[in-house]
Amino acid sequence: MAGTPRIALVTYDSGGEEHKDRDLPVLAGALRDAGADAVAVAWDDPRVDWAAFDLALLRSTWDYSWRAAEFTAWAERCARATRLVNPVEVVRWNADKRYLGELARAGVPAVPTRYLAPGDPVELPADEEYVVKPTSGAGARYAARHPAGEHDAALRQVARMHAEGLTAMVQPYLTAVDTHGERALQFFGGRLLHAGVKGAVLTPGTPYDADKVAHPGIRHWEPTAAELAVAERALAAVPGSPELLYARVDLATGPDGEPLLMELELIEPNLFLYVHPASVPRVVRSVLAAAR
Repeated sequence: MAGTPRIALVTYDSGGEEHKDRDLPVLAGALRDAGADAVAVAWDDPRVDWAAFDLALLRSTWDYSWRAAEFTAWAERCARATRLVNPVEVVRWNADKRYLGELARAGVPAVPTRYLAPGDPVELPADEEYVVKPTSGAGARYAARHPAGEHDAALRQVARMHAEGLTAMVQPYLTAVDTHGERALQFFGGRLLHAGVKGAVLTPGTPYDADKVAHPGIRHWEPTAAELAVAERALAAVPGSPELLYARVDLATGPDGEPLLMELELIEPNLFLYVHPASVPRVVRSVLAAAR
């Protein structure tokens, strides 16, 4: 490709409110300083000509889980018009958290998960604290933590999700999150970029439909060898071995003290560049290489 690379940083429409992606202006500015024509555009803006870009980089499409079918249809169209990263087949696969079961069957240490689709009998844990959340969700949307044997609130939560056509997932609550937090390992260009740790997102008694702070107290973390091993194992198990420009692997400590996969974020993970400003130049180099 000759000339100035045109890069779409794909985000959401904030509707005039303060935009939640703190990294977006930083990344856009750094790419422009490096010689690219980088602009932030909303994925659902009908005025955008995606074919006019050399690269569409998914960054903060944080409203997609409310409109998953619409979003994946857009991703298909965008991928026909230009290069979409991560690739559209990754978007389709990662948009439904049933991928956790697939990764577990492939041998990745993951949080044990059961799935309750609309029409399924609803069976909930009687002897352990547990979490209920939708398979299509982001930012702890519709997620809640329930005490052992407490089912009334959870049944209402599942009924609400089923009424909206959502599949629920049920997981044991990993109590180590309250003391050791969740770790987020960021990969870019196939290598570890940086890692962070955050506090517990779900607190007892918080309603499933309440707004939550998705990344409380995020700070730098130096991943252990065991955490890196689980993260690399999860990435290696992604179907089709696609080329991933970026990935975030969320881990927590299991009952045996070993790391377990919580989520594998391959669509629109927050990179937390505002916590790790030294990572910006490497991200810029990788994005420019992808555009060329």
